[in-house]
Amino acid sequence: MLRRNGFILVRQAGSHQKWRHADGRQVIVAMHGSKPIPVGTMKSIVQGSGLSVDDFR
Repeated sequence: MLRRNGFILVRQAGSHQKWRHADGRQVIVAMHGSKPIPVGTMKSIVQGSGLSVDDFR
């Protein structure tokens, strides 16, 4: 979803990925395989990305 909205993966350290948009927004995403993303983590990703919750559905 982030890639479709102009974010580029700039770095990965272990399970954490750093995504950055051309306008300066950045988001850290913790990837833990097939486990679902916790609600609080998802809210943080949505807020940091500046996208709406509907964009992620």
